[in-house]
Amino acid sequence: MPSDTVTRTDVVPHEVLAVLGLPDFTELTGDQARGAVCVWGDARLTADAAIDLGEQDGPEGRWWPRACRQHVGERARRGLHDHAPTCEQCTDAAERCATSRVLYRLLREGGR
Repeated sequence: MPSDTVTRTDVVPHEVLAVLGLPDFTELTGDQARGAVCVWGDARLTADAAIDLGEQDGPEGRWWPRACRQHVGERARRGLHDHAPTCEQCTDAAERCATSRVLYRLLREGGR
């Protein structure tokens, strides 16, 4: 079950990454794969501006995607709107769905 908190030092759970739509490794530049640039754009990232998406296994080994707050917020908003109507837990009590809670926190984090 995903944690319901996401901070700069936490990673995004795999269940949430699936909803966000992490790009395929083969589509990334070297800077995106190593976390220097947003995986969904071309913004250079600093430690304070990046959201860590966790170490991933790729076809050429490990990679470390990170994203800018703007893109994470946009993806989280879309993901929440796509996830909630099809999630049984969300339709009953959204506050009990761990995926929904993480998406909501990413949405808020993206707005900072």
